[in-house]
Amino acid sequence: MEKNQVLQNPGNRFLEAWKRNPLVSTGVVLILMVIIQTGIMIYNFGSGSIGELMLSLLTNWLNILRNNAPVGIIALGMTFAIISGGIDLSVGSTLVAVGAVVMAVVDGSATGLLTSMGITGVPAYLIAIVVGVLFGAALGWLNGVLIAHGKLPPFIATLGTMQIFRSVTQQLTQHANPSVPKGFLQIANLKIGSFYIMPIVYWLLLAVALYIVSKRTTFGRHVYAIGSNVRTARLSGINVNKVKRRIYMLTGMLVALAAIIQVSRIGSMDYASAGSGYEMDAIAAVIVGGTSMAGGKGSIVGTVLGMLIIGVMNNLLTLFGVPPFLREACKGVIVIVAVLLQKKEADA
Repeated sequence: MEKNQVLQNPGNRFLEAWKRNPLVSTGVVLILMVIIQTGIMIYNFGSGSIGELMLSLLTNWLNILRNNAPVGIIALGMTFAIISGGIDLSVGSTLVAVGAVVMAVVDGSATGLLTSMGITGVPAYLIAIVVGVLFGAALGWLNGVLIAHGKLPPFIATLGTMQIFRSVTQQLTQHANPSVPKGFLQIANLKIGSFYIMPIVYWLLLAVALYIVSKRTTFGRHVYAIGSNVRTARLSGINVNKVKRRIYMLTGMLVALAAIIQVSRIGSMDYASAGSGYEMDAIAAVIVGGTSMAGGKGSIVGTVLGMLIIGVMNNLLTLFGVPPFLREACKGVIVIVAVLLQKKEADA
């Protein structure tokens, strides 16, 4: 009776939801951060019409979403890896490797791979996209094989491939100077109305698709089962090794799509620094979104909200004039706090 009376109290119901549902706490934090950011922008706006203010707010939000879309796509794959009890530290290096391959294939100069064969325009772009996604899947498959069959801890396996993928790419592209055709740039830079929102559209469409995969497919249920208890999953007839390979292949494919968007948006890629820190941002988004590092718990919706929190936080730190190096420290603090809160919930 007392328990029912407690739960009938709106405040107690909210606290109960806060404790039990990570999406509630993540959503509340995001709303508070958005309110703070909006207040600061209005304060700094100065004179101008309401229409100009609304346009400024909209433009700022679209910039946040567009800038974080590639990492947001990578974080979707990282969600599956972490739910399964693993992790992928090689995503930044995979992005560089795939980007190098895509630029080599789509190179519009006379020495370009497809150009020299007389293949240009849309057919060349489609071939480059397919090759990039397949290459990303192959790199992810390699991670999956090392983890599933080599019995390496995911941290060690992907730490090793992180170093391999980037260093090999840098070695093979020392003298490369590919030219990305203007048509290929439209993949990310196509204007809808007055805004460049295609990266955001790709991110949200992939999030919807992967939400369905995680909740409505056998593969999705197997990912959660493996993360909850791998031994029980194996005894129940799940092919654990097969599922793990597919998880890292999926992550590799999503990184490949992020690389394609990155190349088409910028028209180039710095093989030494591109993708650097993406693994940290993706992991931060997943953990802040409520996915448990212990595996078995998490959601795509939470990851999207977590990525928005990271994006808004970066924007707030910029508005407050916080130096770039300290912004990275803030991300580290957020990850540590999120994991500590998860541990406290698990111990309760």
